Amino acid sequence: MVTYNTLINAYCHEGLLEEAYEMTNIMKATGLRPCLLTYNSILNGLCKNGQYGRARELLVEMEESGLAPDTTSYNALLAECCRAGNVLEAESVFKEMLCRAIIPDLVSYSSLIGLFSRTGRLDRSLAYYEHMKRKGLTPDNVVYTILIGGFCRNGSMKEAMKMRDEMLEQSLVMDVVTYNTILNGLCKGKMLHEADELFNEMLERDVNPDFYTFTMLINGYCKFGNMEKAQTLFEAMLLRNLKPDVVTYNSLIDGFCKVGDMEKAFSLRDEMISVNISPNYITYSILINGFCNKGRVTDALRLWDDMIILGIKPTIVTCNSIIKGYCRSGDASRAAKFLNKMQSQGLFPDSITYNTLLDGLIREENMDKALDLVNEMGKQGLSPDVISYNTILDGFCKFGRMQEANMLYRKMVERGINPDRYTYTSLINGHVSQDNLKEAFRFHDEMLQRGFIPDDKF
Repeated sequence: MVTYNTLINAYCHEGLLEEAYEMTNIMKATGLRPCLLTYNSILNGLCKNGQYGRARELLVEMEESGLAPDTTSYNALLAECCRAGNVLEAESVFKEMLCRAIIPDLVSYSSLIGLFSRTGRLDRSLAYYEHMKRKGLTPDNVVYTILIGGFCRNGSMKEAMKMRDEMLEQSLVMDVVTYNTILNGLCKGKMLHEADELFNEMLERDVNPDFYTFTMLINGYCKFGNMEKAQTLFEAMLLRNLKPDVVTYNSLIDGFCKVGDMEKAFSLRDEMISVNISPNYITYSILINGFCNKGRVTDALRLWDDMIILGIKPTIVTCNSIIKGYCRSGDASRAAKFLNKMQSQGLFPDSITYNTLLDGLIREENMDKALDLVNEMGKQGLSPDVISYNTILDGFCKFGRMQEANMLYRKMVERGINPDRYTYTSLINGHVSQDNLKEAFRFHDEMLQRGFIPDDKF
């Protein structure tokens, strides 16, 4: 019996469920009757492999053979329901346990608390948490960490820290997973001072930070623009023989791009390659956007070419960065030509592409080309949105072409695109600049009727 159960459990652990069933049949053929352990092993295997229906059928077979399921049996079912996010079935299984006087344990409650924590229903998580305490069960590190994680994901850091304090009051020791959970919440909430204090506490309590600890903190400081601190953490990570990955490097590259240090950002890409970490499309997109923001479109295009050579497919976001770079540099004609280059790579412009190019053309007072571009949008199956219309309308207003601005406004409304505050502000300012106060006040009144608050400085 022991040998058979060991083999069945091993098969189930490896996901070899048909082999486990076959071994059970062999076991029966030799006159041995499967026991509770046998059934629980297969139940667990079925649930871990997403075969909840078969697990339910096995539970019926188990009872028909005279064996009553226990807490372990139901925990397997609960775990699968919670993993699949099936709230109704999970609660049904739990109620079934209670009705059959099968006592839930920490594992049972952890599954349910985790399910509701992940789905943002912390009220239900806390209800099960209180229920387990009333039943005399003491929450462990896992339960507390799940609840802390739920509060962190919800941005409720005050409640997360209260739960952490309660955990410590129970003489439970925080491990690296708990620390990482809180650090992640603090970093996402831009509470970097608190994150730094918690990191120092972690070190003082001899809890070794891992790869995730450093990567989260580095990302947090990069987003905040504190590159000195991010670089210090990166060096500390290397000293601990923790190998950074592409995500770590991308965070640093993004941080240096945001503070305008393109040389450092680019050198990190070279460093990645030297340590056998391949830059991905995100790496290149970050660098291209950084160079374009600095007006260095030629450097951005070199990186684009590198991507193509390496077989890394650019995204529409990457293309839009280059078009934005050209337009900001006052070279909308090259931006327009780039459309053909991106289409040769199977990338087709979206509304952001066109709106960016529209803005560039209008900055160069090329209204006719801008109108042609709007017509091209329609041919590509893209409908101009309120931003598209506002961009052209504002151009007409700034250049004193108010008759065309009014016509465009009427066309916009006819097509079911609702004007916004920016639309009216452009029209009002345009008519004021042409001393046409009657029209300016007409649009002012219409603006009020639509519920927008005008800038009465005109």
